Amino acid sequence: MRNIWSLAVGLVLILAVVGLSGCGQDGTAFGATPSNLQVNLNSQQEGIWVSGNGKVSAVPDIAILRLGIEAQEISVAEAQSQAAEAMNAVMSALTDNGVAEKDIQTQYFNIHRVTRWDDTKRQEVVIGYRVTNMVTAKMREMDKVGAIIDAVAMASGDLTRIDGVSFSVDDPSAYREEARQKAMADAKAKAGQLAELAGVTLGKPIYISESAYFPTPIYRQDFFEKVAGAPMVETPISPGEMEISLNVQVTYAILD
Repeated sequence: MRNIWSLAVGLVLILAVVGLSGCGQDGTAFGATPSNLQVNLNSQQEGIWVSGNGKVSAVPDIAILRLGIEAQEISVAEAQSQAAEAMNAVMSALTDNGVAEKDIQTQYFNIHRVTRWDDTKRQEVVIGYRVTNMVTAKMREMDKVGAIIDAVAMASGDLTRIDGVSFSVDDPSAYREEARQKAMADAKAKAGQLAELAGVTLGKPIYISESAYFPTPIYRQDFFEKVAGAPMVETPISPGEMEISLNVQVTYAILD
């Protein structure tokens, strides 16, 4: 009797394996009519997804000046010597006007061969070498920014290169906290309105992400032409206000 039951179970297993192997990708047997059984493979999370934005105006307390020198001579040695002398004058002008050495950082240094086209030789010929040395200087005394720019222009004369000045907040943490509160309040207000329109009850946040926006400095390309030549009056600089913006993405649960 036991052998008969074992044989019966074995036949059932074999038939089950054959049946599965004859199924298509949709779970139906080949040649058979598909059933009404459906499997939901959608893994998208449920809830109310909203974004909130918070903006805060801040008065800049630091100015970042991008400046340097550019010298061109017949030889590399002459150009580099002239550039080094001019850059030393620039550094002295900065430190003498209250800019700390830790707030001065080299951003770019380059020795470039200068050429021109020779019609007689029908080729490019070397006419000299150009040395460029650019730094950024962080100025913490906002009322001295114009005077520092003038001092730098006078120190290195026609070799002066000033790309522009930007403004920022040295410690923006307090402004970000305020912007974050506004962003979350904005997100909750939007989610509440959506829940009311949909006729559901808004639950607690189940997902939160944050992204901050920092204004990109705008450098004026004509800045050098305006400060070169050692102006008699101080260069006017107005920091104005800057905007600190913060965005949040929040998902709220739906209670019913």
